[in-house]
Amino acid sequence: MKNFSRKFRENASGLWCLLIVAGIFIYLGVVMGAANMINTIMHTAHDLLLNTVFYLMAICVLTGALGQILIEFKVVKLMEKLLRPLMRPLFNLPGVASLGAAMTFLSDNPAIITLARDKRFASYFRKYQFISLTNFGTSFGMGLLVIIFMIGQGYYWEPFVGFLGAVVGCIVSTRLMQRSVIKAYPKYRDEWAAELPLEHPEQEEGPVTKSTFIRILNAILDGGKNGVDVGLAIIPGVLVISSMVMILTFGPGAGGAYTGAAYEGTELLPLLAGKVNFIFDWLFGFQDPHLVAFPITALGAVGAALGLVQNFITQGWIDGNAIAVFTAIGMCWSGYLSTHTAMLDSLGYRELTSKAIFAHTIGGLCAGIFAHLAMLLISIL
Repeated sequence: MKNFSRKFRENASGLWCLLIVAGIFIYLGVVMGAANMINTIMHTAHDLLLNTVFYLMAICVLTGALGQILIEFKVVKLMEKLLRPLMRPLFNLPGVASLGAAMTFLSDNPAIITLARDKRFASYFRKYQFISLTNFGTSFGMGLLVIIFMIGQGYYWEPFVGFLGAVVGCIVSTRLMQRSVIKAYPKYRDEWAAELPLEHPEQEEGPVTKSTFIRILNAILDGGKNGVDVGLAIIPGVLVISSMVMILTFGPGAGGAYTGAAYEGTELLPLLAGKVNFIFDWLFGFQDPHLVAFPITALGAVGAALGLVQNFITQGWIDGNAIAVFTAIGMCWSGYLSTHTAMLDSLGYRELTSKAIFAHTIGGLCAGIFAHLAMLLISIL
């Protein structure tokens, strides 16, 4: 009996996986028809690859090249010096943390971990501050990409309102994480993250021997290559997550019939969101329940969430308020569910993952609420 119980527990995860996957496909097949379901999945993924992923990849290449140029010519260091006075009063972090914000804004969440692994950088932080870098850096991940994408959709100032919302969300998430860490581990308030002295003399940089043209060329090529890597990295999220979310968001084709065309679906998410849409309307100003698909998708991958926007615009569900809220939530959350565990594990604090996720969930909600309230204030003025 004990052996049977042990074997059942060992196979339980596999059984649950089969039941969930089978349940999803049975539900879709019953509503849409098996053939239409398969055709819709394939056509949706194919269209997303051609018309969304390659568009996002092009933006990644351009922003990657721009970001590398800014790094090569010390603009990032200048930004770090300008932002340094804001770090302590806003985020309760040392001034050098502003370098992490600039790096993640130009690239992606894991850039903050690259910096954190440098003991010289880590030595400026108490342990509770050091752990909160996961929340701090994630709040700005892929920020440049999100803003440029929204501008490319014809919205020129709304994304910057969303950026301010992301900053507010970052403040909430970072400080909430710091409080949680201190509450769980009071000793981290005083312990340093690295055993090095606080003050370090600036290292003198050697003379630059390369010409300006070569430096620009190398920066463009290296940054563009990094952009291609990011573009390739978002393909699974866009194709898998966005395809599933769209099938659960959109309805049947023209005339109410399923034909197997791309972007047909069962409208399950809007149906569920419609039951409590007054909450999303009150918090974010969402006038259509379909829009809730963006924040849900942004939990796992902001690139996949951006893949929804063009179709929302085509359907006429988007307005300036939605763009501001999308930017705020997309930047602040930026797929934190799929990165927080790996980031904290890399820092050596895996056991604090649940606290980081909870704090960042609250931060993202605050980011969206602030963006909505700011848009309301602007509309009144």
